[in-house]
Amino acid sequence: MAPPKRHPTVLLLCGDYVEDSEAMVPFQALQAFGITVHAVCPGKKAGEFCRTAVHELGSHQLLLLLGISCVDCKSSACNAISNWLKQAVFFRFPPFISLLQTYTESRGHNFTLNATFGEIDYGKYDGLVLPGGRAPEYLAMDQTVLDCVRKFSESGKPIASICHGQLILASADIVKGRKCTAFPAVKPVLLAAGAEWVEPQTMATCVVDGNIITGPTYAGHPEFINHLVRELGGAITGADKKILFLCGDFMEDYEVIVPFQSLQALGCHVDAVCPDKKAGDTCPTAIHDFEGDQTYSEKPGHTFTLTASYDAVDASSYDALVIPGGRAPEYLALDETVIDLVKKFMESKKPVASICHGQQILAAAGVLKGRKCTAYPAVKLNVVLAGAEWLEPDPIDRCYTDGNLITGAAWPGHPEFISQLMALLGIRVSF
Repeated sequence: MAPPKRHPTVLLLCGDYVEDSEAMVPFQALQAFGITVHAVCPGKKAGEFCRTAVHELGSHQLLLLLGISCVDCKSSACNAISNWLKQAVFFRFPPFISLLQTYTESRGHNFTLNATFGEIDYGKYDGLVLPGGRAPEYLAMDQTVLDCVRKFSESGKPIASICHGQLILASADIVKGRKCTAFPAVKPVLLAAGAEWVEPQTMATCVVDGNIITGPTYAGHPEFINHLVRELGGAITGADKKILFLCGDFMEDYEVIVPFQSLQALGCHVDAVCPDKKAGDTCPTAIHDFEGDQTYSEKPGHTFTLTASYDAVDASSYDALVIPGGRAPEYLALDETVIDLVKKFMESKKPVASICHGQQILAAAGVLKGRKCTAYPAVKLNVVLAGAEWLEPDPIDRCYTDGNLITGAAWPGHPEFISQLMALLGIRVSF
């Protein structure tokens, strides 16, 4: 009998002020698909962390820079300005250039490493991922990093690099004659290194040339990750599913973007909606992190763009519902249309996956009685009073499935959370 096929192992090369999403989305998505991922940083050990940066060209940050606070404003004028700025960014309208010529930066999550750079055994890895952000600027000057990248290049193993990560590829001298894209500001470096520059038609455009996969920004994660999975020998089946995300202002950043882009990477059709908002509108997100205080800290996250209009949602046309956590569930739980929507999914026995504070909505909807459920520990009161059997989230990344219901405690549990949803939907990644 032939031995079982080994699932791939991938190396994720990080540094301080790596872009937040560009580190965490591939890190957790690939794990959810059954791929082992080791995140390392030169000079740091497993268990230490890298600070991350939120880089954005979005309208929320621009409004703040212009002195316009849209947190409490629901006016059509504010929404119009926000949408105009968003269009100006993504379609490069000249008026935007006069406002702001590059991305903004703010502090992201702390990204915990799970392996030690100095202990890398290159032979056991099947691929390499280079996130962007500001980290590549200094990593491209590190000879040990360049040696690492060259070893992957010489072996012909897949190298997936996004945004500013291509600075490292250029410094390692492995892009000569290769087609590459990147964040536009990296173009001169790639040209000087002999690459064939491919202009990104959108910030989601990805390019594959041999074993090198490149993308311009985290907007391209679905295609970027899909290409990497296939280069690693993965075959995706059962992904012809339509999934709805129930969003709100100041939902947790990771808890929306990681499962959203992970499911897109599989090939699922994924819609994100929010009450009183339409397709193309945005929701600000919150970064909830664990930094030694008695509860989580909060920082501004990425601006998340909705893909569908809430008023047009037909629950019967979707195969599953995902409810992110953060602070949004506090007020969404008071919305009767939200309650009705959740009840329709639960009554139809379709998969409902809820994480962290999302279970506040489930509790308010009265759908937890007699069900086994976990959540962020501070939400235990809601869950217990709703008649659920409380499952302790120990460790915090523990997730549970009870029938059609999947619950998780916090974003560290995304790999398990997403893989359990995949199992209910019949989606499989095989190697």
